[in-house]
Amino acid sequence: MERKNFIEELTWRGMIHTIMPGAKEQLDKEMTTAYLGIDPTADSLHIGHLVGVMILKHFQLCGHRPVALVGGATGMIGDPSGKSQERNLLDEATLRHNQEAIKRQLGKLLDFDSDAPNAALMVNNYDWMKDMGFLEFIRDIGKCITVNYMMAKDSVKKRFSGEGDGMSFTEFTYQLVQGYDFLHLYQTLGCKIQLGGSDQWGNITTGAELIRRKIDGEAYAITCPLITKADGTKFGKTESGNVWLDPRYTSPYKFYQFWLNVSDQDAERYIRIFTLLDRQTVEGLIAEHQAAPHLRILQKRLARELTTMIHSAAEYEKAVEASAILFGGATSEALRRLDEQTLLQVFEGVPQFRIPRTALGAPLVDLTVEHAPVFPSKGECRKLVQGGGVALNKEKVSDPTRPVTADDLIAERYLLVQRGKKNYYLLIVE
Repeated sequence: MERKNFIEELTWRGMIHTIMPGAKEQLDKEMTTAYLGIDPTADSLHIGHLVGVMILKHFQLCGHRPVALVGGATGMIGDPSGKSQERNLLDEATLRHNQEAIKRQLGKLLDFDSDAPNAALMVNNYDWMKDMGFLEFIRDIGKCITVNYMMAKDSVKKRFSGEGDGMSFTEFTYQLVQGYDFLHLYQTLGCKIQLGGSDQWGNITTGAELIRRKIDGEAYAITCPLITKADGTKFGKTESGNVWLDPRYTSPYKFYQFWLNVSDQDAERYIRIFTLLDRQTVEGLIAEHQAAPHLRILQKRLARELTTMIHSAAEYEKAVEASAILFGGATSEALRRLDEQTLLQVFEGVPQFRIPRTALGAPLVDLTVEHAPVFPSKGECRKLVQGGGVALNKEKVSDPTRPVTADDLIAERYLLVQRGKKNYYLLIVE
């Protein structure tokens, strides 16, 4: 199979913002090592990190060696790029825990374990920064880059011109510390390219400049655009916060729903950026979608590819089945297979009523009128049951006086009553 060209692959996917002159020639010349920094301030990546991770994935698929740098040292300082406030600093124990968790997640997407020459590496800049003294750093590194050069960076200029609370010396030195990472990886791993978001351009070019001035080496930068939604708002944020890759923080069902609900315009961009589908397949899907947008072909494929890649095919199937409970003709068995967390998320927006456990054993008509106001009256309940318009736990009710017992409970405490086609009520037994 012919190996793809990294720059060409990222270009058609809309994932290139700026390329430093010489980078393309370096990649064409030989297998190249490149690194991308990952902020370790949480013990899970979120979908905002996925752009960078996908770039590393493509880099490896194109025959080059990716290095994921967890910023243990830089995480202790805080990067001023794109921020107007100084961030909270973390202790070493927390950073180490976060690093291990992030490596497990990256291991699903990058090949760390094979004996291929381009097997991925993970490094932590704390390992080479922790023993370096302040005097050694300012003597060997600080003297190579002028303050004038550092002040000219946009991330610094914005903070000095009154955006936010100014800038501490700690943050001002951030670009030197990141520049030293590049120098260290250049010298120890032969790493010649740094990858990152367009907001990192200033920090990355400082590193390339440091390599040139310190050891007369040639190093390069490639950045990708910052991903926003079509309406200009921040990508990856929902009303409830970040969309995490760890199922402890964002369930596979919620993760699946996020991609399923993106706009048509965003879906066309995201299918290129966040999947490994080839160009022909992507363009075919976009054409199909444009011909029949109501079928949401792009969103469905995007949700399938991402949920399978980050979680598993089994979790994807469960998410589809869970969605069908609310929006399709799912069965009682499918409802009972849901775990409690997913059940509550599926029915998050429907009316919920709490009823006492002592009410179990009562006829459905009494339970849904006296204990939970599902129906305005018993007569209304009987009429709808006769017309086949009432279901309990996805099963049609034929007799309004049928007793509701503990055997009917889902996860030992829930009852799902359906009135008509679209009206659901979740009864929580306490």
